[in-house]
Order: sequence, then C-alpha cells, then structure tokens
Amino acid sequence: MNPATLADILVLVHLSFVAFVVLGQLAILLAWIFKGRWARNFWFRLIHLAAISFVAVEGIFDVECPVTVWERNLRARAGQEVFQVPFIPRMANRILFYPGIPHKYFEWAHIGFGGLVLLTFVFFPPRLPGKNPGKENQKSMAASPPAV
Repeated sequence: MNPATLADILVLVHLSFVAFVVLGQLAILLAWIFKGRWARNFWFRLIHLAAISFVAVEGIFDVECPVTVWERNLRARAGQEVFQVPFIPRMANRILFYPGIPHKYFEWAHIGFGGLVLLTFVFFPPRLPGKNPGKENQKSMAASPPAV
C-alpha cells in the first residue's frame, strides 16, 4: 500500500480516537445527569481514562503525538503536504489541528480534558467487574417472603 493511502487511513483512525475520547466523555456526563447505568461499565471507563491519560501525559511532557509524526512522515514519503490531500483526510486534519492555533493551546486543552475525565472517573466511578446491582436486588427480592 502506498504511503499516501496509509496516511489517509491513519488520519481517520486518529480522528476516530479523538472522537472516542471527546464523545465518550460527553456520553458519560449525560449518563451521570440522566442516571444511565451503562456509563458505569468498568472496561469502557478504564479504556477511556487510559486513552486521555496518554494524550495528557504527552501534553505535560510536550511530546508530539506519535500518530501525528507517523502521518507527517508518510505524507513526506508520498510527496504530500498535510493540507494538500484528498477532501476527507484534509477535513479530518482540520478537525484535529485547527490551523493557526498555537500548539501550546492544544497541550493545555489535552491536560485540562484529561483532568475532567479523571474527575468524572472519581466522582461518577465505574462499577467494578462482578458487581451487578441488578443481581443484588434480585437476591434480596427472592429472599423476602411473598406478600399475602
């Protein structure tokens, strides 16, 4: 597969990762407000926290995202500039990077968003694996004598 196609695929995967983190947090906050039990899924929340933690640590240590570096290197091998590519990858890059905004603002946003996800994890914690509140209610109902 040629480097330009790989770079196009990579930028779409990168955008999907960002969408997972941002929309996942929005969904968690909405579930917290509306008492959605699904948002307490331990594995979803752990993966979500790990994803933004990786990005926040990059921001703290001023490390450029390896996916961004990889895409830029593939584009260079293909003789392309990042913003001189087909429509969909170009739009994905514009969504990810907002040309003209200094890099330090992205770092601060990544760190701040990581803090928000961590606070949500603490104040609206996930349910630990094996803990199913529905089963506890069923057990207590089965143990109580039927109403006469």
